[in-house]
Amino acid sequence: MLLKNKVIVISGVGPGMGQSMAKLAAAEGAKVGIGARNKAFLDQVAGEIKDAGGEALAMATDVTKIEGCQNFAKAVADRFGRIDGLVNSAYAHGEWLPTDVANPEEFAGVFDVNCAGALRMAQACLPAMKQAGGGAIVNVSTMSTVNPFPGEGAYSAGKGGLNALTRHMAKDFGRHGIRVNLTRMGWIGGKPVDEFIERQVESGRPRDEVVSEITDRIPLGIIPPEDDCARSVLFFVSDYSSVVTGASLDVNGGQYMAP
Repeated sequence: MLLKNKVIVISGVGPGMGQSMAKLAAAEGAKVGIGARNKAFLDQVAGEIKDAGGEALAMATDVTKIEGCQNFAKAVADRFGRIDGLVNSAYAHGEWLPTDVANPEEFAGVFDVNCAGALRMAQACLPAMKQAGGGAIVNVSTMSTVNPFPGEGAYSAGKGGLNALTRHMAKDFGRHGIRVNLTRMGWIGGKPVDEFIERQVESGRPRDEVVSEITDRIPLGIIPPEDDCARSVLFFVSDYSSVVTGASLDVNGGQYMAP
């Protein structure tokens, strides 16, 4: 098992890749702490993990509140005895508006979740990771920070800050034996994208046209499946990446290829 005996904290566990990461981490042998604002959904995911024989702790968490992050990390450490890994996948998108008409006042709130929220969670987990002798942090970012997508200015600005923050964290957390890496996600085949496709179809567009509009830009010719994307993220909290830190991995089927 890839994550046997590890304790992994995952923020931003929602209907998309977050819940896939939680279930896959548990299936790979990890005990998982899952956080987000929607406690009912968290309880559902935790229940599915437990029904499958895994262990999970669910706790409503707002990453814009340092006390909430600290309480979440402490609850996980108290329950499972340690923290070995953290996946920062909480995000806020903001309005779908191009930057020539976007509201600059909204950007600060998006940044507070996408970038500062990841740092709050990392600092909250730091004491338990130090006590465990080290660990790994993965910051989940987006392809649109390097390959702009219309309407994602606020979202990408916050995640772009996270891209830069990751390198600073890798340098500063490294002295504690903690690796920090980043994944830049492209299209992720799962509930959110399925719902986007359905909305387009309901507006009168042919399904094949909507899907091909996405896949024609992806060399692999598919919308990367959610579980496969989740595995790419979890690689960074596994021992297979034990000497990798400060790295950025593009997970997008080849739609954007970093130089």
